Amino acid sequence: MKRLINHRPSRANALWMGVLPFILIGIVYLFASHARLAENPDDKLLPSFTQIVQTMEKSALTPSKRSGEILFIQDTLASLSRLGLGVLISALLGLALGIPLGLIPLVRSGLSPFVAAFSMVPPIAILPILFIVFGMGEVAKVALIVIGVTPLIVRDLQQRVEEFSREQLIKAQTLGASTWTLVIRIILPQMLPRLLDSVRLTLGTAWIFLISAEAIAATEGLGYRIFLVRRYLAMDLILPYVVWITLLAFLADFLLKKFTCKLFPWYETKERA
Repeated sequence: MKRLINHRPSRANALWMGVLPFILIGIVYLFASHARLAENPDDKLLPSFTQIVQTMEKSALTPSKRSGEILFIQDTLASLSRLGLGVLISALLGLALGIPLGLIPLVRSGLSPFVAAFSMVPPIAILPILFIVFGMGEVAKVALIVIGVTPLIVRDLQQRVEEFSREQLIKAQTLGASTWTLVIRIILPQMLPRLLDSVRLTLGTAWIFLISAEAIAATEGLGYRIFLVRRYLAMDLILPYVVWITLLAFLADFLLKKFTCKLFPWYETKERA
């Protein structure tokens, strides 16, 4: 008898099984919304799909009477620019700190406890400090993402470097490689795909910090719009914005994975082995 762990679905079945939970959630929402609207046509908690589509048409296709810009696109570009800049800085800092921490014992002894302690600081708790220090502009929002995400990437890369094959390092040193050569020729090429993996894993966290910062102090952005309209119980705008944020995060994760496979095909093969 074939064990359950050895059953592998076909590509078509895997696709169907992946889509099924979303269809079920949509059906449950449809029935719940219909029941609430039948009882109270003015109910705002679960708007119908028709109401959601009409609201999004206004937000995504109609220019604002005040600014003349399309708010949906304006919010999306503002949020993506903050997120992209914050994640990029975090990735560079993570690479610059994670490799020395994992490779050089002296650096690890001096900085590892600090990084470990710093990673435990709740970034949301220091958000008021960031606003005081950097003001209410873009710097504080990007800084929150950097402070929240960088320690996670640093510790992950440190762990990956510490797990690196000692035999390979010893062989390279035997052949005369310096510490700098080890970093540039051996460690760095193998850490780049792992860095992209770390970025993928921290994308959800980065979105949390971004939405939190935009909710408190912003004049545009997806998080700002959600918290702006919540006072009107505008679920017909909040729900599609949440779905849109989820789609953006999913798309970023998908593209990073494809990017990793394209640039580092050996890494994907090694991970499957």
